[in-house]
Amino acid sequence: MLDPAPALTLPRLLLLTTLTLLLSFWLLAGIRPLGWTAPRFLQPETQGRRGGYSNDTSLCPGYNLTSVTTTSSGFTGTLSLAGPACQAYGTDVPSLSLSLTYLNTHTVRILISSPSDDFPIPDLLLPRLPPSSSEEDSKLTVKWTESPWGVSVWRKGEEEALPLFSTERRFLPAEPVPPIEGRDGSTALRAFNFVYEDQYVQVDTPLPPNANIYGLGEIISSSGFRRDPNNSIGTNWARDAADPVDQNEYGVHPFWLEHRQSPSSSSDEGWKSHGVFLASAAGADYLLRPGVMEWRLLRGPVELYVFAGPTAGEVLGQYAAVVGKPAMPPYWALGFHLCRWGYTTVNETQAQVTKMREAGIPLEAMWNDIDLYEAYRDFTTDGVSYPGEEMRAFIRGLEENGQHYVPIVDAAVAKVVNASDIYDPYTRGTELDVWLKNPDGSEYVGQVWPGYTVFPDWYAEHTQAWWTEALRNWSASGVEFSGIWLDMNEASSFCDGSCGSGIDISNTTPPFILPGLPGSPVTSFPEGYNSTLWGTSGNISVNGMLTYGTGRKRAPEGDEINVPPYTVHNAEGRLSVHALATNATHADGTLELVAHNLWGAMEEYATYNTLLEMFPGERPFIISRSTFAGVGKWTGHWLGDNFSLWEYMYLSIQGVLQFQFFMIPMVSAQDGFNGNTDEDLCNRWMQMAAFTPFYRNHNVRGAIPQEPYRWDSVANASRIAIAARYALLPYWYTLFANATLYGLPTVRPLWYEFPQEPELSGVDRQFMVGPSILVTPVLTPNANQVEGIFPGRGSVTCGSPGSVSATGGCTSNAMGALVVHASGAIGPGDGDGDGTVASSRPTALSSRMSSLAPSSLSSSSELSSIMSFCDGSTTMSSSDS
Repeated sequence: MLDPAPALTLPRLLLLTTLTLLLSFWLLAGIRPLGWTAPRFLQPETQGRRGGYSNDTSLCPGYNLTSVTTTSSGFTGTLSLAGPACQAYGTDVPSLSLSLTYLNTHTVRILISSPSDDFPIPDLLLPRLPPSSSEEDSKLTVKWTESPWGVSVWRKGEEEALPLFSTERRFLPAEPVPPIEGRDGSTALRAFNFVYEDQYVQVDTPLPPNANIYGLGEIISSSGFRRDPNNSIGTNWARDAADPVDQNEYGVHPFWLEHRQSPSSSSDEGWKSHGVFLASAAGADYLLRPGVMEWRLLRGPVELYVFAGPTAGEVLGQYAAVVGKPAMPPYWALGFHLCRWGYTTVNETQAQVTKMREAGIPLEAMWNDIDLYEAYRDFTTDGVSYPGEEMRAFIRGLEENGQHYVPIVDAAVAKVVNASDIYDPYTRGTELDVWLKNPDGSEYVGQVWPGYTVFPDWYAEHTQAWWTEALRNWSASGVEFSGIWLDMNEASSFCDGSCGSGIDISNTTPPFILPGLPGSPVTSFPEGYNSTLWGTSGNISVNGMLTYGTGRKRAPEGDEINVPPYTVHNAEGRLSVHALATNATHADGTLELVAHNLWGAMEEYATYNTLLEMFPGERPFIISRSTFAGVGKWTGHWLGDNFSLWEYMYLSIQGVLQFQFFMIPMVSAQDGFNGNTDEDLCNRWMQMAAFTPFYRNHNVRGAIPQEPYRWDSVANASRIAIAARYALLPYWYTLFANATLYGLPTVRPLWYEFPQEPELSGVDRQFMVGPSILVTPVLTPNANQVEGIFPGRGSVTCGSPGSVSATGGCTSNAMGALVVHASGAIGPGDGDGDGTVASSRPTALSSRMSSLAPSSLSSSSELSSIMSFCDGSTTMSSSDS
């Protein structure tokens, strides 16, 4: 007879509860006895099991390499599942194809694919290079193990060091890595086997301690331009979001550059760079943890490129050779641009041009936001506020003054409600069958500014012809644009997925009140504004008192397709929220689940082709919000809907630097968009932005106007900054030519120019324009002095009003000047600095571009390629690239 169980007395209950809590705490903290595996109910888990999947990658067996065949440029093989399928987040693929190719002497391509379910990046976006090298010629060494399979890549002669890239288990952490502090349990790294399932792929690669990682965007990282190598998570899912910090946003760029020191070198020597490009458009998470980077993809294939460098510039040139070199912008695009969401009429838009001229502030291009449209419909103008003939007269007036006009084009097209509603872009698109579809073949209906909308399907046969026709007709109606601004092209939709078939199609009201409309004023004071000193001047000294104080607010006037088994850390939650539904279907059967991150890229490709056709022989000018790897060959980028805050002026620097590495050099932030700016912030931002590649001021409807003529001090600072920019136009032009020909960045972090100075690895409150100009912007309010680092461990020449102190600080006139230092390669007189860019199109371009060409030029033909840009507008011929 068994003894009865002891009674569960209160002391015993408290002891049991305490032990349970301690055990749970230890497990969540990653502490466990040697050799002990936690019961599944105590393992960190937030994904939620669906479809019978285990959600446990520690059970995955990895793969063995068989059937290896050597080729002239590498090898091919078969990867076979090494044990029982784990079914972590899908069905394990039993057999995979592997190929390794020495593309050229400095680039290796590794491709792992399955017979089905993969979605490679289309060739029109990523043309595959034919191999031109062999193992003997390569600067890289590749080794692999067969069981379990793993592959490692080193530079030749460095095989005893940590590989540049590796999937071999021996280089990865020996124990699981606990979750990131403050994040969910799914950020734990349980195991490091290679996993390839139909809906989940996992790849791990080792990192050195405290690695210097740059890239992996688009993201505003709280750690700065240098990513936190120990506690970072990012998500590749293009998202319409107003510049959040540490979340996914508009674009996807799965490329990283690492700058590391050779183990045998001294502290100030042997620093080299290499790069890796994971050529995947799949939704994904990437995690940077101590000693490891882990990628989790929602779909294959795994297509990896490893770049040997060894300098950062060489890495970027090698990456550019794979994804495409950036387009050369037209010369006029380097000038100052002005825009606002809130210019209600063509007369108000014209008034801005007039007031800029009266203030003596150069203006190169005037832009319009969606105020231009009739009922927010693409390719229209409001018949009352922006009549077509008045628009034509306005734009031709700009042209007579050597100025340009750029309108907005949104991604979604209004759906026609009834037969009396005449809207040719929709009707013609329906005739040509160019709209994205639901799985049942009906039109996919979303909701954006004009109400219920449809979306172009860039995979349909006639979409390019329709797009060209729509833009050509719009121009003929009076909107004679010089360039195009593409917005909302993640693509964004205000419905949660498809709006469905039972919607009230006549309701054109967005599901929220737009800024500036009754009931939705912009109510915030400028950052730090003192409400007792409210006025028009902002954060300046009033009667000896600085107005910067505590901020206040004034009173206001298919389950697995739709919800994949693995949940990436999309900040919106489900993938279809504020986006197209993942089951939306393209003409070739491709699902939006796998094509989502390419929507903006396909639109940019189509727009570039349209502008080439409309303006033969001229360089297209496009600025777009959503981007993908390699689209710099068609478009520039603005960093989205930021905020009129000092912190965001600083954060914009890392964005500009990121996109140089992403081969989109024509980039900048708006000079504060959401919220209210003030005199000090607007002054400093206009100064700093003059030294970024794309120079535009834009802000939201209903906020304080922030055109540079609004304050006397801002007008004066803008005249000085723009004059300096225009004087440096030959220098800027040469930098863009070098970007187009060699993939070199126009704007660089300090360590790029001084790679043997490790103390510069995290500096991102300063930046370099080319190799010769150091910019130290004022990034705090009420400041008349700014501290900065002088790289190079030598002397510099101060190239702006101010002085250099013995401690490395630079004194700048308050509200007056930006601290800029220039080397002897740059001096005054490179341009005339007056009027529009057209008036300063230089006879001096040839001589300046010759003297500033990179030392890597090896022949007169390469120099001639740079010189061919000197007319400022002609497109490159194939022989120039």
